[in-house]
Amino acid sequence: MRYKFEIGCVIIFLIAFLLTQIGGMNRFFFFAGFAIMQYVAIATAWNILGGYGGYINFGTAGFLGVGTYTAIALYEYAGASIVEQMVAAGLIAGLLGLSIGYFTLRLKGVYFAIATLALAIVLETFVNNWDFVGGASGFSLLPKRKPELLGVLLVDRKAGLFDNYKEFLFVIMTLVAIMSVWIARAIEHGKLGRGLNAIKDNEEAAECMGVPTLRLKLIATTISGSLMGISGAIYPSYLTFVDPLGAFNLEFAVNALAMPMIGGTFTWMGPVVGAVLLGTVQQIAIVTISSELNLLILGVLLVVFVVAAPHGIMGWFMKKNK
Repeated sequence: MRYKFEIGCVIIFLIAFLLTQIGGMNRFFFFAGFAIMQYVAIATAWNILGGYGGYINFGTAGFLGVGTYTAIALYEYAGASIVEQMVAAGLIAGLLGLSIGYFTLRLKGVYFAIATLALAIVLETFVNNWDFVGGASGFSLLPKRKPELLGVLLVDRKAGLFDNYKEFLFVIMTLVAIMSVWIARAIEHGKLGRGLNAIKDNEEAAECMGVPTLRLKLIATTISGSLMGISGAIYPSYLTFVDPLGAFNLEFAVNALAMPMIGGTFTWMGPVVGAVLLGTVQQIAIVTISSELNLLILGVLLVVFVVAAPHGIMGWFMKKNK
């Protein structure tokens, strides 16, 4: 079937929407589902540069934090809606990726990774001292107006499509995750993906063959940063309280790197598989054991998969099917 991927995306979105229409569901399922969908979007966005291009980026928390605090600043200044927050966050995070990429993408290997990690730390320090968005004390965000579509309330217990705001944001995050995967798939099968793979294999050889390496890397960084910013913009509305330590948490950077590696970095499917698997395990661990063990679980799984399946789950399956 020619459009089976697109049909699959529509089915996943419809399932997410229909789950919100089932009365009496435990709210935890939406909380866990939101976290898993966010990780799908983040891991997929990271893989555009890190997986296809081979540039390991530790600045994921920085782009997410920029998206988060762009949303908070717009909310505080003008009471912006969630859609306005997402659009602005995507634009600013994308511009940040473009500008930072121009200066850092000339670096390679560990030097590039350290530069991106430093970016997240610098941004967190800046926000810590920005009183307009709460500074180090954090910021409480409660929507000032209910979301509408064509004049119809979307969130309302009596007449809206969703009973509460959490369900609405879960569906929005699912839509963002689907959009991220669709973009990554289009990149993988397009000229940009082929150029990034050439850079990953041998950047000097790609340059000699006429591949515009810097331009392709800048495009990838801009797209990746923008998608992370959009994911971060939804975060404060869902949690209702955010502080710099949580918004710029390096756990995001570690997960964004580990999930594609576990799933497989060479295909759009790898980050999705890794994010769903690892995200589900982490959410179960939060309920049954302790949230403090998340990084331990992450480290153990990463070591196991690096040793047993160095090309990730997708690489292992493809090897078995040959």
